[in-house]
Amino acid sequence: MWSKQQTPTDTQAPSPSSASNVTSASTAAPAFARSAVSASRSSARLGSSLQIKGEISGSEDLQIDGIVEGPIFLDGHALTVGTTAQLNSEIQASEVVVFGKVVGNVHARGRVEITRDGSITGDLDCARISIEDGAHFKGRIEIDPARFKA
Repeated sequence: MWSKQQTPTDTQAPSPSSASNVTSASTAAPAFARSAVSASRSSARLGSSLQIKGEISGSEDLQIDGIVEGPIFLDGHALTVGTTAQLNSEIQASEVVVFGKVVGNVHARGRVEITRDGSITGDLDCARISIEDGAHFKGRIEIDPARFKA
């Protein structure tokens, strides 16, 4: 099928510098959650096979796809709750996007977004909120944008 035989000089391996420009957030987060994560911010991901009991705290954005029981503190950073995630947690973060299930109170300095397949059972305390059609929410909402201005 090929009319020209490929020689070693015709193929070029990707350079290490071009590979290092790819961030894990671009491969781990859903398409519309990625826009909130800039290339300069670091992010981490807990896979769907992980089960954690205890406190999670950090200074980077986080996507969780597994099961977590315990408080999550990401003050100043975003949390994405993946479609397979099940959290029984008190959450403090700058922004929270929920595709999976959260049982516990959520405190966000910015926006909380519950997607159509997402579920939160607990109180929300945030500056902005977005709840898609079909999402599940049971709890109290307190929205006060002025309180979160720094």
